[in-house]
Amino acid sequence: MPLTNGDVATANPQLAPGKNLLDHANALEYLKDEYKQQDGLDVESLLDSRAHGGLTYNDFLVLPGYIGFPASDVALDTPVTRRISLKTPLLSSPMDTVTEHSMAIHMALLGGLGVIHHNCSAEDQAEMVRKVKRFENGFILDPVVLSPTTTVKEAKQLREQWGFGGFPVTENGTLHSKLIGMITTRDIQFHPSPEDPVTSVMSTDLVTAPSGTTLVEANAVLSKSKKGKLPIVDAQHNLVSLLSRSDLMKNLHYPLASKLPHSKQLICAAAIGTRPEDKDRLHKLADAGLDIVILDSSQGNSIFQIDMIKYIKQNHPGLDVIGGNVVTVAQAANLIAAGVDGLRIGMGSGSACITQEVMAVGRPQAASVFSVSSFAARFGVPCIADGGIQNVGHIVKGLALGASTVMMGGLLAGTTESPGNYFVSREGQLVKAYRGMGSIDAMEDKKAGSSAKTAIKSDAGKARYFSEGDRLLVAQGVSGSVLDRGSVTKFVPYLLAGLQHSLQDIGVKSLTMLRENVREGKVRFELRTVSAQAEGNVHGLHSFDKKLYS
Repeated sequence: MPLTNGDVATANPQLAPGKNLLDHANALEYLKDEYKQQDGLDVESLLDSRAHGGLTYNDFLVLPGYIGFPASDVALDTPVTRRISLKTPLLSSPMDTVTEHSMAIHMALLGGLGVIHHNCSAEDQAEMVRKVKRFENGFILDPVVLSPTTTVKEAKQLREQWGFGGFPVTENGTLHSKLIGMITTRDIQFHPSPEDPVTSVMSTDLVTAPSGTTLVEANAVLSKSKKGKLPIVDAQHNLVSLLSRSDLMKNLHYPLASKLPHSKQLICAAAIGTRPEDKDRLHKLADAGLDIVILDSSQGNSIFQIDMIKYIKQNHPGLDVIGGNVVTVAQAANLIAAGVDGLRIGMGSGSACITQEVMAVGRPQAASVFSVSSFAARFGVPCIADGGIQNVGHIVKGLALGASTVMMGGLLAGTTESPGNYFVSREGQLVKAYRGMGSIDAMEDKKAGSSAKTAIKSDAGKARYFSEGDRLLVAQGVSGSVLDRGSVTKFVPYLLAGLQHSLQDIGVKSLTMLRENVREGKVRFELRTVSAQAEGNVHGLHSFDKKLYS
């Protein structure tokens, strides 16, 4: 039966009238031979500020490539400093409404890194570092040890302080002393006499392993026993170290966790300023086990930061130092020459930052990231794209332009693990407070000071913006609130899954391959007009529900 509608044979519509159609089987050969000009732009043409001005993440798109693998095969391993690499490229910002120990712990468990803010006393910041370092261990080399005279009440107080309740008891209450028992939460939880010594309730039927046992062997012993802790003892039964069952479970639930290879402790980063008193702060943080120190300044190209980098390298050679913030090659060169192990890129691009508006100084973030990271890569210095991250697409673009990792503030501020309490906004929505470190609220915060007289002069907000001696404070940030995002244990996996799918669309199987293909011009880009940006977002609907993940 002949077709009466849409019959090409009779209607004979042609896509290219007057031309012979080519053999479809040879399409790839024709593409190679006759279409020398690839679609889109290479990264250098895209970021040519003389031609296009300074670009932000919303001003361009990455063109798709060829998909020949599942998204789950995409590897997200990336360096954060010269010596330390992570399984995922996500960092939380050192802001007092974003990162304290809870955020730092969970970001590390999820394969990233949380940078603990310094708008607090040095002692409080060091305590947060200790909590991160103690949270997950292989062999716990410095466990909290009780003495026979420790009371049940004191053991309960230690449980509240550290967040766990399993403690070894030795003859003199120190490591390398004879092990006589173990205290657990069950032993003390309902004990009626708080002044009784722990020896009256401790367990003495212990499973131990000898010194020299490997981590694999110790894990096997612990997994077969019904105990929560495995003490490691020497030939004289002196306590040498400890292994925790909860850490075994964490290894199962968080396989990407950012851990040191030798101690299996979570990697911990913290921020400090560049004032003379920050050297004392640094000593306390180093003693607490800090791995990476970030020098926190809105404008990192200063004699103060250069001197601090040299000081750290000389006095704490085991610490990796990340300098910044910078947005130009000239800024970066000074810090690289001083010896930084990483750079933080961004000035005025954060959601709560108004530096560009108020100071007329800064640079659009996409231009900053490409310029600085291209230069730093020649010296093997990884870069962090800090600021301007509003969604998964921005993460992808920051990484495509050369950043090794991206740092997020406002995107994580509404999560359960960020500091502060939830409250209901005027619109009836659940929100959390969020503020830039250059806001008046942050610069006048007194948490950082040791006394009422010196508190306002010593907080991190003014130190970051060089305002300690100012009689009149000029805000470079704002205070506000952000919507509840739930726990980072759900939100960060969503970001990572989105990142993997994006790299799949681009046609690269790793962040290393992404950077190489961008550099070689294989990954292409396209500028977006204002109309294109509108087209690429939700449009034409009467109403919609934008649910990002389930």
